[in-house]
Amino acid sequence: MKKKITFLTLCAMLFALCLPVEAQQPAKVPRIGYVSGSGDPKTPGPQVEGFRQGLRDLGYIEGNNILVEYRYVEQGLDRVPGLVAELVKLKVDILVTTFTLATRAAKQATKTIPIVMVAVSDPVESGFVDSLARPGVNITGVARFTRELSGKRLELLKEAVPRISRVGVIWDGNAPGPTLGSKEYEAAAHSLKLEFQPLEVRGSDPNFDGAFQVAAKGRVNALIVVRNRIIARQSKRIVDFTIKNRLPSLWEGREFVEAGGLMSYSSDDPPNYRRLAYYVDKILKGAKPTDLPVEQPTKFELVINLKTAKQIGLTIPPNVLARADRIIR
Repeated sequence: MKKKITFLTLCAMLFALCLPVEAQQPAKVPRIGYVSGSGDPKTPGPQVEGFRQGLRDLGYIEGNNILVEYRYVEQGLDRVPGLVAELVKLKVDILVTTFTLATRAAKQATKTIPIVMVAVSDPVESGFVDSLARPGVNITGVARFTRELSGKRLELLKEAVPRISRVGVIWDGNAPGPTLGSKEYEAAAHSLKLEFQPLEVRGSDPNFDGAFQVAAKGRVNALIVVRNRIIARQSKRIVDFTIKNRLPSLWEGREFVEAGGLMSYSSDDPPNYRRLAYYVDKILKGAKPTDLPVEQPTKFELVINLKTAKQIGLTIPPNVLARADRIIR
């Protein structure tokens, strides 16, 4: 009897010792690769902050139950394929891409790692997915349809400033998205019987002064700014030029109007970037990108800065003000 009790006791002790060992086995912490077209490690910017807020809303704490490897395009777009390749080599569980070049590089780099994107243009026409409802590949996410709004923006500008006859469009010629955007604005200008003045800038240190001189010499009476990383970094410089020369300006995001631009028409961006976290969460829980439809913005907002309008001596028609979603006074 004594031997039996000893044996049973020994088994119980071994069983008890085994339990903590199993309990201490660490769960795998998912690793996300995020390629940002704006900001830097010290100042990530509103897009990254939106994504982080989305993660927090879903219960993710960076460095605790999720790891995010951020890569910022600081020195030029030619670095994008290398940054994506670096993340693929790290064997991240999901790639998050926030601009066209990064999504294209990710699509070329992997057919297996899920990719969650923010698409500036129609992702079907861009060749990223088969359809919005059934992506059919390892890519899904949010489509902002920034480029498709070009004609609507120009219409709104002409309604707000009926006297305009010659519009200047400034864009980064090294980036395919903005280059496409310039062509769409040119087509829209012709349809509205407006003259079009191209103001292309290029390189890591673009010649904005040269573009401003062309604008002044060409006597443009309104300026359209095609959004991207290079342009965003020089937005204050552009705003100062438009106010000094009393030029109405049209932008592709409300943050630029908050900084002194005249008006913008775009999707409501913060929810788009918070929504990326929803896709990350779904995929981490077992969903496949091909089964997650690409979402379209549910809201587009017209933002007008009346303080800027006053500075440049412009009165916005009441019917345009009535349609504004936000007015900055």
